[in-house]
Amino acid sequence: MVKGWEWDDTLFLGSAPYYQRGRLPYAPGLPDVLAETLMLDGRGRLLDVGCGPGTLALSLAHLFSEVVGVDPDSGMIAEAERRADDAGVPGRTRWLRARAEEFPAGLGTFTVATFGQSFHWMDRDVVASTVKDVLRSGGALVHISDLKTEIRTVEGLPHPAVPYSAISSLTRQYLGADRRAGRGVLLHGTPGDEAAVFTRAGFADPRRHVVPGGQALERTCEDVAAWVFSLSSSAPHLFGERRDAFEADLGRLLRDVSPSGRFSERRPSTEVFVWRKPQ
Repeated sequence: MVKGWEWDDTLFLGSAPYYQRGRLPYAPGLPDVLAETLMLDGRGRLLDVGCGPGTLALSLAHLFSEVVGVDPDSGMIAEAERRADDAGVPGRTRWLRARAEEFPAGLGTFTVATFGQSFHWMDRDVVASTVKDVLRSGGALVHISDLKTEIRTVEGLPHPAVPYSAISSLTRQYLGADRRAGRGVLLHGTPGDEAAVFTRAGFADPRRHVVPGGQALERTCEDVAAWVFSLSSSAPHLFGERRDAFEADLGRLLRDVSPSGRFSERRPSTEVFVWRKPQ
């Protein structure tokens, strides 16, 4: 866990309705890369740990006979259930509200376990060991995130870039300089070095894949506002009675940058690490 910070259930309080609209999507080739790399054929079981509103799990549901998503936020679980109904796959999906550190008994074994930009919020050594126990022999742990090292520009696209720096400055005016996280603050961010954690847990043979992004996206002011409220550091509840004022200021900031209310963006590339539970 992050030193000096403790998880609490307000971390993403109120963010679930904004998550799918606000967050940039994974690179579109991700399901195909995982299908080929893991030799998925519509059988097997997927465990998506920290599933949020089902973003990753639902995109992979066609590759498994059953998908189980686990998340501690009740709003995220409700949103995942709604989206599974809309996608026509409720019979192949289960959504459990629980912390990854407290998996309920009786889930059975899984072919693949995924972490889609969620592992950094967990007691990572505990969770890695627990996931290893529920994976079948030779099963795969897959850690997925946006590629952090690439530089994306909107050169050649029709609308201005999202003014992320100005949005961050505005958020700090309302919430303070320290990054908020639930009822606490993160003075030094979340941890990295997942490789050391997975190695300690007994996973082996890591393979890295990069799924190329760069596809052009068009974003509205409402999309950008949804992105702000999808973040733990600016979850809706953190603004309290000042939320309406913040939204008004954010709207003015965005319209000053783009009077049309449109912004250009590019999808990030997706970085994938596949680890194996030894036979």
